[in-house]
Amino acid sequence: MRRLLFSVLLLALLCCGTRCRESRRQAVEPPAAKPARVFLPAVPPGGMTAEQTRDYMRAHYWDKFDFADTLFIAETDTVEMLRAFAAWVGNFLAPDDPAPVEALMAQAGSSRPMLAYFAMLAEKVLYDPNSPLRSDELYIPVLEAQAASPLLDEWEKIAPLHDLRMARQNRPGERANDFRYTLADGSSRRLYDLGADYVLLFIYNPGCAMCQQLREAIVSSPMLNELTERGELKVLALYPDEDLGAWRAYRDRIPARWINAYDATQQLREKELYDLKAIPALYLLDRDKRVLVKDGTDPGQIEWEIDHR
Repeated sequence: MRRLLFSVLLLALLCCGTRCRESRRQAVEPPAAKPARVFLPAVPPGGMTAEQTRDYMRAHYWDKFDFADTLFIAETDTVEMLRAFAAWVGNFLAPDDPAPVEALMAQAGSSRPMLAYFAMLAEKVLYDPNSPLRSDELYIPVLEAQAASPLLDEWEKIAPLHDLRMARQNRPGERANDFRYTLADGSSRRLYDLGADYVLLFIYNPGCAMCQQLREAIVSSPMLNELTERGELKVLALYPDEDLGAWRAYRDRIPARWINAYDATQQLREKELYDLKAIPALYLLDRDKRVLVKDGTDPGQIEWEIDHR
């Protein structure tokens, strides 16, 4: 699980004031701190089933939020707002239905401060590499709202437009970007040349502790091992960086049945064929190289996707 807690704690630290030196001249009683304003989500009507409650909260969670009150976002506890946003996403949103996020950003786009604030909340919860709720599909409407907003100038749109282009690549259901990879003997192949029911692309770095944990978890999976032995699954372990000395030193740790390769031309980074801001990353592809799992870190998710096809 990626670590949303780190981002929340960091934000909490950033929100704290600095400590003042003690004064010996006069003890001044500080003014009473003004309590932070609190957002209260909508309350579903009684008598609903669990499914009806989810549907209701998906659409009405933000009903009590006044998007015209820009003073609220200066006086509220942002950490609590992050928790509220995460609760909405984690408890009520479907990963393949971005419509509620589109509706939210349409309301937040009424003013520049409100647009920036909700874009920040969404970035922490839906886009931060360490967030367990990270979802490009749900984050795309946030980027689209920023890119289309008349409140932002062309320079302010550069970052969201870049992130939008990256988020729209290798989406579930679409064919993955093809690329050439190089083997230890210097020969090269294309991703699309791999013939198997499934291809598991494992993008890693030798010195990455989480990469090692993920590699071990894949190796420990009876299901994935059996599919690999039968030739129904091919695992392509790809090193995307330039230090071939590190790759060669690590080469023996990659299982012999896997394809152990590196990106000799640095095309993944230079052409931005894959979003590499967070490594490791797993991409599960079907026989036609359509993406089934994008940028995953959980072998259990890979197993579930294969088992439910």
